Amino acid sequence: QVQLVESGGGLVQAGDSLGLSCAASGLALRSFHMGWFRQAPGKEREFVSGISAGGDTIDYADSVKGRFTISRENARNTVYLRMNTLKPEDSGVYYCAATFLGSWPLQRTNIKYWGQGTQVTVSS
Repeated sequence: QVQLVESGGGLVQAGDSLGLSCAASGLALRSFHMGWFRQAPGKEREFVSGISAGGDTIDYADSVKGRFTISRENARNTVYLRMNTLKPEDSGVYYCAATFLGSWPLQRTNIKYWGQGTQVTVSS
């Protein structure tokens, strides 16, 4: 059974930093492109960042470029998202996502596996 388990969310103030982790089980992470999406109340789930299976290609939403950093450790079956200079508009539930090779860039419609999400709240 495939599981993606996010951790690291929480309540922070604007300008603070936060790190998210996604631990995968039941699959070999090296065979999947990985990414992060987020969803704010009343809004659609949106792409935040993606990283290719080998880690050589990375993509970010314009709204987080220069502030967020995605990385992965295939040996640990873990993906990370480092979030700096957080803004209130970064608040939402952050979901880890996995998609098959050949499905790049990551889009909400081509995700094979989703995590359960972790809440990030940024106060002003």
